[in-house]
Amino acid sequence: MDLGIRGRTAAVAAASMGLGFGSAAALVAEGVRVAICSRDRARVEAAAKRLGADVVAIVADVSTEAGAASFVEQVTAQLGSIDILVPNAGGPPPGTPAATALQAYRDALDLNTLSTIVMCQRAVAAMRERKWGRIVAITSAGARSPITTLAASSTARAAITSFLKVLANEVAKDGVTVNSVQPGVHATDRIKHLGPIEEIAKRVPAGIVGDAGDFGKVVAFLCSEPAKFVTGTSVLVDGGAFPGLI
Repeated sequence: MDLGIRGRTAAVAAASMGLGFGSAAALVAEGVRVAICSRDRARVEAAAKRLGADVVAIVADVSTEAGAASFVEQVTAQLGSIDILVPNAGGPPPGTPAATALQAYRDALDLNTLSTIVMCQRAVAAMRERKWGRIVAITSAGARSPITTLAASSTARAAITSFLKVLANEVAKDGVTVNSVQPGVHATDRIKHLGPIEEIAKRVPAGIVGDAGDFGKVVAFLCSEPAKFVTGTSVLVDGGAFPGLI
């Protein structure tokens, strides 16, 4: 399938590894000009080199308002425009609701909620002017089915899902779609620290954990021309782990 986005430009946050890297790789494969960021210069430059010679490496800490804004500004300066924005950030530390300190919730909101809001606000106006744009945020299955041991993360992800929904309704008439992808367990470095992959996979109905490259292709489809009528929604990519109907 031709996704119809060859020649478009994309900013993929926190993409030196994991699901962000997988998303950037999928967009590069579709002929998109991609910029990625990380807090670590050596890591982001190495990732950009693996993705392709034309990929732009940017140092930015999107957990802060200034860093999130700087990422969008630097991408715009280097690529000329941002057609596709993939907000993404790392996950907060684990903790149950009662045991998680208030500051940890504040940190999670900065990292997973406010950073995405800043990036969207900085990028969406130009998308609306051009009458074309795609915003696909990487969140978590915990936004739909809260995870008791990831209280701060689940809270922050639910908040940004609400923001993305109301933003989608505001900009739909301008040819801009806004969606999120909610990953379950994927074979990233973060998950590998939780225990043997084989044991983790036993808790997933599909019997396997997700692949970051496959996940990236879901993101790329939502950025595509054929997906122009898909907006204001959240797509689960979790191997059937979510227990509910909607």
